[in-house]
Amino acid sequence: MEISGNSIGIIAGLLSFLAYFLYIMSMLKGQCQPNRMTWWTLTVIGVAVAISYYASGARQTMWIALAYVAGPLIISLLSFRYGEGGWGKLERFCLLGVAASLLLWWIFKSPVVALVANLTVDFFALVPTITKSISRPKGEDRIAWIITVISSIINLFALEQWAFSLAVYPLYLIIINGFITTTLFWPRKRAITE
Repeated sequence: MEISGNSIGIIAGLLSFLAYFLYIMSMLKGQCQPNRMTWWTLTVIGVAVAISYYASGARQTMWIALAYVAGPLIISLLSFRYGEGGWGKLERFCLLGVAASLLLWWIFKSPVVALVANLTVDFFALVPTITKSISRPKGEDRIAWIITVISSIINLFALEQWAFSLAVYPLYLIIINGFITTTLFWPRKRAITE
């Protein structure tokens, strides 16, 4: 019995929601402190990515995109109390990047151009989290990040046709989430991890 791409996409989306749930629980227990800028920017970018990805033709792999809107929104709201960091130059750059991606979409009439621009901005929004995961890995929830990588890989298998416009987002998620997760397990000097 063959499992449809939509079913695989739903499984990936549910796993992604589970990862966000675990991250939120860890945050509420004081075990991890989300960077406010990263999560607010990821919320805004998540909306832009979901819209441009859907407009690019994505259907089976949209569930994870929806999780990447809902999860960051909840974390962003909770970050006022449980988060760290503020709004500096990088934060303003990221939000300007989202606006630029929408402008590019309008100019080129191409959701794929907007999607690629949004993924670029998404990467920059993750820089504070990447930096923190390298310098203070205990400030992130390892299990949540592992599940995020697994859901990203499963989402790739939800693709029923290979096209750049459809594959770029799942591939990006595997690479970026895999990198962040890997940094949480890098051996490092004791002074850094404390």
